[in-house]
Amino acid sequence: MNLARRLLLWASTNAWLRERAMRTRFVRLSVRKFMPGEQINDAIEAAVRLQPSGVNAIFTKLGENLAELTEAEQVYAHYLKVLERIKETGISGEISIKPTQLGYDQDREICFDYCMKIMKACEAQGTLFWIDMEGSLYTQGTIDLFTRLRAHSECVGIAIQAYLHRTDADLEALAALGSKIRMVKGAYLEPADVAFPDKSTVNEQFVKNCMRLLRPDADRPGALLHIATHDTNIQDRLLAHVAEHGIEKRRYEFAMLYGINSQRQLHLAARGERVRCLVAYGEYWFPWYMRRLAERPANIGFVLRNALKR
Repeated sequence: MNLARRLLLWASTNAWLRERAMRTRFVRLSVRKFMPGEQINDAIEAAVRLQPSGVNAIFTKLGENLAELTEAEQVYAHYLKVLERIKETGISGEISIKPTQLGYDQDREICFDYCMKIMKACEAQGTLFWIDMEGSLYTQGTIDLFTRLRAHSECVGIAIQAYLHRTDADLEALAALGSKIRMVKGAYLEPADVAFPDKSTVNEQFVKNCMRLLRPDADRPGALLHIATHDTNIQDRLLAHVAEHGIEKRRYEFAMLYGINSQRQLHLAARGERVRCLVAYGEYWFPWYMRRLAERPANIGFVLRNALKR
């Protein structure tokens, strides 16, 4: 793992730095590359602008590891309002949450109950409920949470991280269930005995994992692959694989982040690929922002230039 990536991931967990950086105008300006604003209306408006081009949305309110269980009720109520806004605007929008936003650290059963309620609301509205993945200490618990929810509905999905050593085995079990999986590379600082540290190895794991989920035996009721990468070389490799094996478009979508390689998102949609743009918003953006920069440290130069123009 290169030094810049390691430093950015360290910064994402540093409370002292977070508190000061979030009050700095320069940093607040630079983060706008990755998010349209802090409020849900900012995110909705961004999704409305994208939809005519064929790029649909996933909404996620930033924040994790709640300090008090009482905060989970507010998060739950917020996501119900998000579903209302999606319905009012008529856009194709899904939602994605982190379990620790809904009280996972304090009470796993209460977290499960909140997730069930949100999932059922999504099901009634004909949309999907995604469970995001956090650090490796949460991996098994998050998979267990997903498995319980999946027993009740097909409209739930989970993010799985390619850089973890355990992922190959996890995918075998999840594929057998008929799972909606957002395949990501992974964006937390993990020890080498837990996650592959080398970028090229992670890239190959990602491609291998996606190809595994596109095999015929993974085509089960409720299954869907989200190819969540901005790496155009990887995207092209997987598109070639899809064409070679005659894989139907219903089995996969590309998932990319707001503000990153936007022209590529439009290009994929224009050629008939299904594309989802994850639109993040919220006041607790600093850890998420540092992890986004860490995924591709070269973005630092871009956001600095972008901020200086304002």
